[in-house]
Amino acid sequence: MRRTTATAAHPAAILAIILVSYFMILLDNSVIFTALPSLQADLRLTAGALSWVQDAYTLVFGGLLLLGARAGDLLGRRRVFVTGLVVFSAASLLIGLSPAGWWAITGRAIQGIGAAIVAPASLSLLTASFPEGRERTRAVAWYGATAGIGASLGLVIGGALAQGISWRAGFFVNVPLGILMIVLAPRFLAETGRARGRFDLVGALTATLGIGALVFGIIHTVDGGWASPITVGSVGAGVGLLVVFVGVERRAAQPIMPLRLFASRRRAGAYVARLLYLGAMIGFFFFTTQFLQEVLGFSPLQAGLGFLPMTAINFVVAMSIPRLTRRLPGSVPLLAGIVLTLVGMAWLCRVGVDTEYWTGVAAPMILIGAGQGLAFAPLTSFGLVGAPAADAGAASGLVNTFHQVGTSLGLAVAVAAAATVPGSAGTAPHLAGQVGVALTTGSVLLLLALVVVAALVAPTDLARRVGKNPPTATKVEAAA
Repeated sequence: MRRTTATAAHPAAILAIILVSYFMILLDNSVIFTALPSLQADLRLTAGALSWVQDAYTLVFGGLLLLGARAGDLLGRRRVFVTGLVVFSAASLLIGLSPAGWWAITGRAIQGIGAAIVAPASLSLLTASFPEGRERTRAVAWYGATAGIGASLGLVIGGALAQGISWRAGFFVNVPLGILMIVLAPRFLAETGRARGRFDLVGALTATLGIGALVFGIIHTVDGGWASPITVGSVGAGVGLLVVFVGVERRAAQPIMPLRLFASRRRAGAYVARLLYLGAMIGFFFFTTQFLQEVLGFSPLQAGLGFLPMTAINFVVAMSIPRLTRRLPGSVPLLAGIVLTLVGMAWLCRVGVDTEYWTGVAAPMILIGAGQGLAFAPLTSFGLVGAPAADAGAASGLVNTFHQVGTSLGLAVAVAAAATVPGSAGTAPHLAGQVGVALTTGSVLLLLALVVVAALVAPTDLARRVGKNPPTATKVEAAA
């Protein structure tokens, strides 16, 4: 990579540009939750159309991530990063101006395109701008903290703006932020070298369509169920296309997703654990927000503020990660983080109509926030560890792909589980029961994430910490 004087002289500016841009994406993935009721009333959307305001973003974002990552490798990550910011900011403006539901849904899909470009480019620019060691550890800790607090802070901002101004303000706020980042990025971010080669078009097509079909099928279970022909057909087509994609990548001279990235047990384990962890967390945000408003009677702003204890502890703990990883293997805070999140989730799933906020919601939220603060940065680091410079874009793309697909899968599974609760729909006892079942489902996903980290990530990480390679280490992993 070519480094400029500005890049070397202004690490704080580089990190700020990357984190603010990443935060914009995270913000719009959650700001919508507390704003949905007012948006639905304003645009007169049906329940099905309302779900597509979120699903259009998720579907396009998840489907195009790998293509966005590869574009950064071939065209230059700064150039692609700025292009993604332009698309995302313009789409935010379109959504804020929406005169009808179809306009908002289309804008959300275009936002997904911009997010799929910005997310992998931001992470690969971070790894390219900060050398491996203390500087990168600190930068990744900030990146992990941003990922951890972005969702919960988005609920606060979304609730405040929806109640005080309009749901549209949550999208308008991206426009000046986006313009500022577009202006600053060429000044402070050095352009990365372009990899020689061409787009793996067949791989890109099968990956995008496969992930898109799989995510669409999972989303469709909310309305159609698992037995629906559309669900079965979409999921089947998605799985089939992804199998074809793997075959294409095995033979491709310049694959969009180098399969060698999965040869490292630490990286592979981090990808799967991230999917499971985020699957649990999206259900937590989605259902806890509803519980606060529809069972405890909070306003949108109060519901957003209800997440502040979690956000605060999350940030404080996340900032301690660089010090912890200098003293301990990274898998130790990762395991501790998942355990704390699991305990908090298991506690929170006991909510009912008589639950008190401070003892029944805020207290377990503090555990969940501490767990997030410990877990996100190591999950990100292990997803990138040892990846060759030429594969930095692909590795960051996989981190974000598993993140996004995890949220899609987790929300669909949580909603499907909640739908099994009997009772009168719309009543507080029924909703409380649904929240309990959904969060119990999230606890199961967290338990699976704990098993994956303990089996795949921790043994290799602990062995390397004491200077020993596990007997099953591959050549690729030995170089990781």
